[in-house]
Amino acid sequence: MKEDLFILALMIITIPLTGELKMYPFHDTFRISFATPIFLFFLLWIKRLPLFIPGFIIGFCVIAFRTTLDFFVRGSFQFFPDFIYHFSAFFYYVTYSSLFYLAKVNRLHHRPLLLGSLCALIDIISSIVELFFRYCFLGNKFYLSTLGIIIIIAIIRSFFVLSFFNIIKLNEIKAAAKQQQEQNEHMLLVISGLYAESVQLKKSLKDAENITRNCYDLYQSFQDSKSDLSQKDLASKLLAIAGQVHEIKKDNQRIYAGLSKMISAENSTDYMNINRIGHIIVETNEKYARCLGKDIEFILNINDYFPSLHVYTILSLINNLVSNSVESIKDKGTIKISIYKDTEFINFEVCDTGSGIPEKKKNLIFKPGYTTKYDINGEPSTGMGLPYVKELIQTLKGTVTLKDNTIENGTVFNIKLPINSLIAKGW
Repeated sequence: MKEDLFILALMIITIPLTGELKMYPFHDTFRISFATPIFLFFLLWIKRLPLFIPGFIIGFCVIAFRTTLDFFVRGSFQFFPDFIYHFSAFFYYVTYSSLFYLAKVNRLHHRPLLLGSLCALIDIISSIVELFFRYCFLGNKFYLSTLGIIIIIAIIRSFFVLSFFNIIKLNEIKAAAKQQQEQNEHMLLVISGLYAESVQLKKSLKDAENITRNCYDLYQSFQDSKSDLSQKDLASKLLAIAGQVHEIKKDNQRIYAGLSKMISAENSTDYMNINRIGHIIVETNEKYARCLGKDIEFILNINDYFPSLHVYTILSLINNLVSNSVESIKDKGTIKISIYKDTEFINFEVCDTGSGIPEKKKNLIFKPGYTTKYDINGEPSTGMGLPYVKELIQTLKGTVTLKDNTIENGTVFNIKLPINSLIAKGW
């Protein structure tokens, strides 16, 4: 909505001014100006604001500007004659924007020929409406030949504007495609690196299994009263176990070094617009909710402008909280994700209408290993999700708080992080 309001502010400034770059094709009060192409161009960019609103506002601003300009040019103020003289232009902008809104023109960006034809038709109808009111108020004549000129002008300026609009959209698509390609290439490098580390991890897990088995065998030997295990054999077995533990340590060091390199090797693709990150979180968890057979409404509310933020850090934190919220909702509910600025900090708030957390358990949920979630086989989860979130937040010099949802049953998690910890170095 902020972008739409910014566009509306530009319209208020530019359209009355460009309306003075004009000509009078019928030698009466009806003018052709650059204001209409500019008006159409801005309407094409508005996304959320109802499109009939700019028509009323711009129509009023145009009349006010032209009436004021007449006063400065002539040096005398004649409000009523000047108002009647320019009042018909108000109906042009109101008709144009209203038809634009009713025809849902901005849903046709992918069909440029139909879009151009519809814009030309709206321009023609709006011009006829203005000519009708000029006839009613000022007595201007309207001839059939006039209609032909209006049609030609409407077609030329509508497709002229659309050509520029499509060039800009095409460049945006190319830029987005290039960024997506860079992200894909980066992800391939990450995946290849993870594959190499997974081989090391598999070996480490195998060694851990062997250690467990050997330790158990040694335990059984000590339990067996008839065991003839000598001190030399015991020392040999303990040395073998120590060697295997050392091997696991080396493997873990190699894995940690590889992962650290991937994480610390910052890339421009590691940073993303917060709106895109927010939509990724929502789309991912919508799929998760559907997979669990739950009807959950997700609300994303971003109130401020932020620079590009580190995508993997935010995803690892917020996805963890949102997925917990999905699991806490029984069948149907709402999850609201709010992102807003607080001086030099960024706040992430996840509010759900789930089952809530009892007061006595609020101090336990951040402890490693604590869990209330079990799979279909009765096996508990690791209980490491929220402890990981808290540890990462503390590393980033932030805070995490938990409170009850005062409006409905459920919980509200709030993460507060320094913005500098999430933006690219040197931004």
